[in-house]
Amino acid sequence: MRAPALYSAAGSLILTTLAAAPAGSAPRVPDSASAELRGTAVAAARARAEGIDFGRCAADLEAPDTFRCGTVSVPLDYAHPDGKQIRLTVSRVPATHKDPHNSKRKVPRQGVLVYNPGGPGASGMIFPMIGVLPEWKRIAAAYDLVGYAPRGVDRSAPLSCVDPKHFFKAPSQSPTHPSESYKKARIKEAKAYAKGCLKRSGSRLRHYTSLNNARDLDVLRAALGEDRLTFMGASYGTYFGALYATLFPSHVRRMVLDSAVNPDPERIWYRDNLEQSAAFEGRWADFRDWIAKHDDVYGLGDTAAKVQASYDKAVRRLTKKAAGGKVGPGQLQGAFLSAGYYDDYWPSRAEALSKFLRGDAKPLVRLAAPVTETAAEAENGNAVYTAVECNDAPWPRDFATWDRDNTRLARVAPFETWDNAFMNLPCAYWPVPRQKALDVRTGPGELPPTLILQAERDAATPYTGALEMNRRLADSVLVTERDAGTHGIGGGPNKCVNGYLEAYLLEGRLPARRASCAGHPEPRPAADHARRKNLRDSLKGKAGQR
Repeated sequence: MRAPALYSAAGSLILTTLAAAPAGSAPRVPDSASAELRGTAVAAARARAEGIDFGRCAADLEAPDTFRCGTVSVPLDYAHPDGKQIRLTVSRVPATHKDPHNSKRKVPRQGVLVYNPGGPGASGMIFPMIGVLPEWKRIAAAYDLVGYAPRGVDRSAPLSCVDPKHFFKAPSQSPTHPSESYKKARIKEAKAYAKGCLKRSGSRLRHYTSLNNARDLDVLRAALGEDRLTFMGASYGTYFGALYATLFPSHVRRMVLDSAVNPDPERIWYRDNLEQSAAFEGRWADFRDWIAKHDDVYGLGDTAAKVQASYDKAVRRLTKKAAGGKVGPGQLQGAFLSAGYYDDYWPSRAEALSKFLRGDAKPLVRLAAPVTETAAEAENGNAVYTAVECNDAPWPRDFATWDRDNTRLARVAPFETWDNAFMNLPCAYWPVPRQKALDVRTGPGELPPTLILQAERDAATPYTGALEMNRRLADSVLVTERDAGTHGIGGGPNKCVNGYLEAYLLEGRLPARRASCAGHPEPRPAADHARRKNLRDSLKGKAGQR
């Protein structure tokens, strides 16, 4: 669903770790998971003893001097904590202690804030860089900012399903109502991709799951020397954050879930993806309305229908001849899909479409053409995305079900439906056993009060997911950004949202009940969002983004 290993010791350490949990806060896990629970306790105890040896970061991270990087070992299989280990890369920038509003005041350190940007398949390694932005300086003063690459991502025991040289297929088509021959071709591709994942990853493949991501997070907590974790997860990061809260409620200090996945086990992940595709249609309508409002700038039509006609005209042209030899309808759709995630992308996409229809393809090529230098990163992210979602839960195994559900949905929501379906189709032919999704749920007083942030018109994680997350996590509070659809709103342009975020992380203070903020202003046609956009691109990752 878009958008794209951490630490064994003697048995006595298991008992010590489990005994530390307060009465009534034992992890909610089925009996079959008890081996993994014990394995997590063993790995966490070992990680606490070893810690993380932070030093210089790899040159390709291009991190400032304040960055420090290290690794933490986790079991590939938590049922066998003394078996094969994999190493996760971790980054950290120490708390600055500097109050941005009072240079004479030294801010006391509150511990570490661990962040995950989602995906599955995105790396958070450069997250600590965000502390230089004005919206994050107060938080960066109080917390060590910690990012990491989850299992499978980047250098953290990376997964691969195809040769990266063959990952980008451009130009490509993107039919909203695909023919039977096109469907058959994509079925063949999905089967080959699933086989490739097993061939290139072998027996490791089944261990890349959201539950293991949650267990890894607890080992990382211990390796950082924290008794209780302060965690912020965005998008997919909210799902395994919620798994963590369910498995280890007594290990949570504070938790922010920004743009929440619907954690209902009956919806992970097939139904969640259908709901996401429907929501993107609404966000595409928002974008078209905005373009129409600025017809004097873009000349793409003064109504949403006329803007759609301009877009369809571009699709027809690109079907006949790819722009720059690399941008076909598939690449156009990908560029405009990203605008469904972040409205600060709207000006650049509208400008590129306008210029293309007037004979200048260069802006569209710059935005939409695959960058071959990033092929390995993109292929890795897509492999992790696919493996985690396919492993996490059952999927329909017969294409007839996919065909029925997506054909019906595409009648009313054609923009993203079939592209989303084909992206996930390898899960129908997945070559390793699928898990049963955990029933995310905590009782009153079991989990510290938790903050959920959500934009009302978010398409990647529709608003119903935040409502369900709020219902399932007792004592959680939902803050809504009304009439807005940006995916990931904490630390963004909305001062009201940031006020709730700071009050919670810095003071542990939450509103008594659900709260809301007016939406942030829509982008201006000529606005320059380059700095925030470039940082967001890096934090969120490119592939399989949820």
